[in-house]
Amino acid sequence: MIAMESERFPKQLRLRTAAEFARVYERRCKSSDQLLLVFVADNDLGHPRIGLSVSRKVGNAVVRNRWKRLIREAFRLSRSQLPQGLDLIVIPRGLEPELDTVMASLARLAQRGAAKLRQAEGG
Repeated sequence: MIAMESERFPKQLRLRTAAEFARVYERRCKSSDQLLLVFVADNDLGHPRIGLSVSRKVGNAVVRNRWKRLIREAFRLSRSQLPQGLDLIVIPRGLEPELDTVMASLARLAQRGAAKLRQAEGG
């Protein structure tokens, strides 16, 4: 029962307001690959939160919604592998991938973004 509870996707794990998105964008710490672009900023919550920005450039409504479902599911399943205390804004690029690919890319980019954030704070 505990495992199911920890894999849920409650509102506390989402960026919801324009101010929260603006704070992450203002930090200007990002990392990317061919699949995703991830903006990263610290939060004082002790757990990661995610926001999605999927523009019409990605495709029609069906494609955009598919991307959003894939990214949310990748975040939900790989939450334990993500750096704690970060806000992430994820922007898809490229063609629609498989879930495993999105999970690997999200975890890798979040780690890389966290390292850039720590480096910027240190020097």
